Amino acid sequence: MNVLLAGGSGRVGNFVTPYLLQRHRLRVLDVRPPRLLGDNPAAGSPPESSVEYVEGSLLDPEAVRRALQGVDAFVWLAMRRGQGGSVTTQDVPTILENYDLNCKALHLFLYTAQELGVTRGVYTSTMSAHYRERAPFRDGVLYDQEELTSLDTPSVYGLTKGVGELVCQYFARWFDMNLIALRITGPRERENFLKERQETHKDRVYGARGGSKIYVVDEEDLADAYLRALDAVQIGHGRFDAVFIAGDETEEAHNLTKAKRLLGWEPRAHRLLKG
Repeated sequence: MNVLLAGGSGRVGNFVTPYLLQRHRLRVLDVRPPRLLGDNPAAGSPPESSVEYVEGSLLDPEAVRRALQGVDAFVWLAMRRGQGGSVTTQDVPTILENYDLNCKALHLFLYTAQELGVTRGVYTSTMSAHYRERAPFRDGVLYDQEELTSLDTPSVYGLTKGVGELVCQYFARWFDMNLIALRITGPRERENFLKERQETHKDRVYGARGGSKIYVVDEEDLADAYLRALDAVQIGHGRFDAVFIAGDETEEAHNLTKAKRLLGWEPRAHRLLKG
């Protein structure tokens, strides 16, 4: 397929791009070009020219329209001023930039997409849409089911990402779009994933911030989730689903049933760990 990566020059976009290129033709819309694709033994290293680049802001209607011309599906990868799901810290730039990008720009993008007949896509949400210090629900699981876990974050970033999911629901219902939101946690390049998972202290096996574990996700596992979600939105119409994507292979805190059932996805990179 021809796939547009909206905000694809950011950190996550840059490290999943080589994997997505194995299956799809890619175009990136961003204010800066994607970085040179360096050596990546796991994903291969396609030439930079294999990614088409459209320069422009997601807040620019004309740039959005140009970028969406001729594509079959999209992945929304844009983010600014990310925050964890345990903080209330904020300032004027954090408020303005998060609402501008995660709400206003997203609405503009989805409106333009459906107008051009591009009705299938993947929205990058976040586990920061949930309060990270929540008490266990059932059997000690913090995130039991996507439909039942409240979008109760204290952070502006998580709040606006959750509002973005509501925008996606709106377009699925009223404009017959087929959309999947991936609530990702701790995206990491391979080197950093292995480093964090190999830490010796048991209470930091997954990395820790603010007293809560972050179940980091390896680059290849994350790219696999995007690929599977792009396949899944080709089936049916007028549907929105949110899916947990976490490097929590034992499901210590996340019920990953929906990811397995809907996408056929589960984390696999932990098998690379030694010992």
